[in-house]
Amino acid sequence: MATAHESFYAHDAPASGRKRNLLAMSFAEVAARLREPGQDVILVPLGSTEKHGAHIPLGTDSYITMTAVVQAAELADCLHTPLMPFGYSPHHMGRLLEGAGTITLQAETYRRVMHDVARSLIYHGFTKIIFVSHHGSNTKPIDEILRYLRYRTGAFFAFYKTPTEREVNVLHGVFENPPEETPGWHSSELETSCLMAVNERLVDMAVAVADRAHAPRWMGPAFSKIDGTGTVKFQESENIWVPMEHHEYSDTAVIGNPFRSSPAKGEEIFRRMSRHLADFVAEVRAFPVELREQDYVERAYSV
Repeated sequence: MATAHESFYAHDAPASGRKRNLLAMSFAEVAARLREPGQDVILVPLGSTEKHGAHIPLGTDSYITMTAVVQAAELADCLHTPLMPFGYSPHHMGRLLEGAGTITLQAETYRRVMHDVARSLIYHGFTKIIFVSHHGSNTKPIDEILRYLRYRTGAFFAFYKTPTEREVNVLHGVFENPPEETPGWHSSELETSCLMAVNERLVDMAVAVADRAHAPRWMGPAFSKIDGTGTVKFQESENIWVPMEHHEYSDTAVIGNPFRSSPAKGEEIFRRMSRHLADFVAEVRAFPVELREQDYVERAYSV
């Protein structure tokens, strides 16, 4: 199986000849694969290029997404698309130069990309499409487009968010950080360990810091914040969603403690992520699907 520290594309032309990345395959190879039973499932990795802590790169979510997808595709023996490296990250733009290098798509642009990728794949015979992303905010614009695609085409769609942030049950027992150090959050133990596993040269612990989230200071002392979720706490309740900029609740772009990170933890995290995703693919293969519309339409979707 591919290991986390190897290049995204190191296994695109394996000695076995069993390619899985569309980017490395000819149309004839893809057509032949689609004639095999169960090969109508495909993974579509959606990344992000956005501000993280100073010690890890803007592409952190992209590296994690793609590594998990490559490993899961090998385990499940399914195809995957190339990585889409830009996501929905307006809150990471920051004040001038604060989020330097961050690239965000508008929500509508992001949905249109998902639409066009999906309709292209359906046209050629894929009937079960699983979008995969490590970037939590990539989930914010998706409900409408996933429903539109399902209602319009009849294909199966899912958005698989890698185990991260508050939902890390798959990774139980891996972390040393206590809950208050939010190990699954931005630039903390999970992400730093994963980048160490991808390539330790991508991480510079000399500039790493540990930090906590806080409610935007302009809201005053009545409000607090646990992590990077889009809510604030008020009178012990966390039911208020506030559109916030990342720099308003995280002074360093770090939410947690990266100092207990290690490459070994990163490898174990990827092993569990990819196994969980591969097991999901195995279940999806059995889902009944009846396509209603397969033609590719050269126009933007509308509802």
